[in-house]
Amino acid sequence: MDINLVDQDLYARDGAPHDQLRWLRANAPVYRHEGDAERDWPRFWAVTRHADVVHVSRRSDLFSSSRRLSLFNEMPEEQRELQRLMMLNQDPPEHTRRRSLVNRGFTPRMMGALEQHIRDICHALVDEAKGMPSVDFVRDIAAPLPLYVICELLGAPVEDRDKIFNWSNQMIGADDPDYAADPSAGQNAAAEVYAYANALAAERREQPREDIVTKLLMPDAAGETLDENEFDLFVLLLVVAGNETTRNAASGGMLAFFEHPEQWRRLVADPALAGTAADEIVRWVSPVNLFRRTATADTVIGEQEVKEDDKIVVFYSSANRDEDVFADPYVFDIGRTPNPHIGFGGGGAHFCLGNHLAKLELRVLFEVLAERLPNLAQAGPARRLRSNFINGIKDLPVTLA
Repeated sequence: MDINLVDQDLYARDGAPHDQLRWLRANAPVYRHEGDAERDWPRFWAVTRHADVVHVSRRSDLFSSSRRLSLFNEMPEEQRELQRLMMLNQDPPEHTRRRSLVNRGFTPRMMGALEQHIRDICHALVDEAKGMPSVDFVRDIAAPLPLYVICELLGAPVEDRDKIFNWSNQMIGADDPDYAADPSAGQNAAAEVYAYANALAAERREQPREDIVTKLLMPDAAGETLDENEFDLFVLLLVVAGNETTRNAASGGMLAFFEHPEQWRRLVADPALAGTAADEIVRWVSPVNLFRRTATADTVIGEQEVKEDDKIVVFYSSANRDEDVFADPYVFDIGRTPNPHIGFGGGGAHFCLGNHLAKLELRVLFEVLAERLPNLAQAGPARRLRSNFINGIKDLPVTLA
């Protein structure tokens, strides 16, 4: 079989290449994938089985996020230097310190306090959609929800949601002509987020509030605080990770319901299934397709020897369809239990900080949709994001009744 797991056009057309991934799990679960000299991508090891993805995720000592960063693309060392200030691109113990500071804003208690607010947002979005002549599920429902929640977390005005939406699209959509006609658009958007974060921090130092920004700017019990660069990069991570993953899980989940109408009828009949549905949506969609690690020593993944400094890429889309872990992995089953998906990462240091919030948003959204819009239907083709990193949907036209 011809294997190419990084062709963005393939993802834009069909989504994750599940036929290739299934073949790799069965025949070459740790596969030496060809690089691309034109794009300065070296060869890499594609890790496709659930157990191996978990192993790589949990061994930060052997598989570094910092040495050459955690995103797939290569970049020069001077850029890596700045990116290493972001938690995503750190290893313990530095990552542990940073995460403990940021964790203060993401306690289960704080997330639980958001539930009614999220429910109110979902009802308001349905009310607004009902007054529109045409509705796009991504633009009008899936995208605004996490943006409103991010504004709430940051204590930012809700009017800022459009700016945040555009910045996020430009940073994530670097390979999609709809979002990045200008090659420097992503860098410019990041610079604007930094400036926005700086202004927000200055405001909160003058006028503290009951929000995550104020918490993060205050010293912890040991007197530790985030410095300016660290805070800016945290806001950048929240703008992207807190927005893109929930938006694309919600959009991909709605598309899955359209493709499996019996599951939608099941949810409408029993909205209490929205809890297990949220996990199944994350498994099915795998909003983040891949992350990169770098081997810090000669080691073994599965039965495959890899060398120090080899590029290792873990594929969550593949691990979440692993036949050794999931019964009928190609069946979308909103009552699936147990559901040991790794759509929030395979555990270890980089397990998704916002996983409780993401599941809360998805559960409440689909409860409200099942109750308020039981006849929701697809009204046109879904258009996918041209990206091998995010399994994203750009447009999904719907009718409400």
